[in-house]
Amino acid sequence: MEALVSSWSTNAQSLPENYVFPPRQRPGKLIVPPCKSIALIDLGKAESSDRAETIQKILEASQECGFFQVINHGVSDNLIDESMSIFKEFFNLPAEDKASLYSTDLNKSCRLYTSNFTYETEEVHFWSDILRHPCHPLQDQVQIWPEKPTRYREIVGAYSVELRKLSLKILDLICEGLGLEQGYFGDELSKGQMLSVNHYSRCPDPSLTLGLPKHCDPNLKTVVLQGNVGGLQVYKDGHGQWLGVEPLPHAFVVNIGYQLQIISNGKLRGAEHRVMTIPREARTTAATFINPSPDCVIHPAEALVNLSNPTLQGLYIR
Repeated sequence: MEALVSSWSTNAQSLPENYVFPPRQRPGKLIVPPCKSIALIDLGKAESSDRAETIQKILEASQECGFFQVINHGVSDNLIDESMSIFKEFFNLPAEDKASLYSTDLNKSCRLYTSNFTYETEEVHFWSDILRHPCHPLQDQVQIWPEKPTRYREIVGAYSVELRKLSLKILDLICEGLGLEQGYFGDELSKGQMLSVNHYSRCPDPSLTLGLPKHCDPNLKTVVLQGNVGGLQVYKDGHGQWLGVEPLPHAFVVNIGYQLQIISNGKLRGAEHRVMTIPREARTTAATFINPSPDCVIHPAEALVNLSNPTLQGLYIR
């Protein structure tokens, strides 16, 4: 528990050496303002005559950037606010209320940890604490979730159900846009659902460290509740620069995972992204990962492979 950044960093005036990255890996003092060019998509229009246009916007954003934000998504503002409040409350609990959840065991389904999966062997740590647990099927998973705060299971259970509906709705729109058979992403391809609540404590010097490193999500698709504090950045290859994802109240950030890039045969792309730390306040986010069944073989959809568009690099993932 002593390793958690949130357990010792409240009054930190400088970074411990094992959180300071080598000069070439540091984000530096470059200011990356929130970017207005990341697509903002009104999902409510998908239920009207604007459905085709909405689908086209999703595909374009998924091709060009791999990221977009959604509003009018069907998840109530009240549930979003309650969920964010309970996530923050969890990280503010006394250490003794979280101790049973802390673990470096990668096989533990519900666990609280810090930095990365490789904390014990990494030379430099990331400035983040993470609570991670499966969410689906809810009735099979909820009993392993945190018992405190007392309403965690109730509120996060309702939130997880709504996030699954939203995730499958977006996948259905992508399926339709790609010209795949209805329900292509149902059942085994979207069987898994994982919640990762990330807490980034106030950081005395964001120029020297990172909350999360540059990476591309390996799963099918991710839906992020970013809250009202920025820090998420996307790397746009065409511009060769980092773009800040603007925090919008009650919006969700959606990003394409590497598995969906493969299934789409390269028509959609997973974008590299990272998380910066904040000097003035803590930041809490919640990422919902949609994953295929562990038994699935991930390969390009047959309908998207032809002579003019052969299999993307021959890639398959088991």
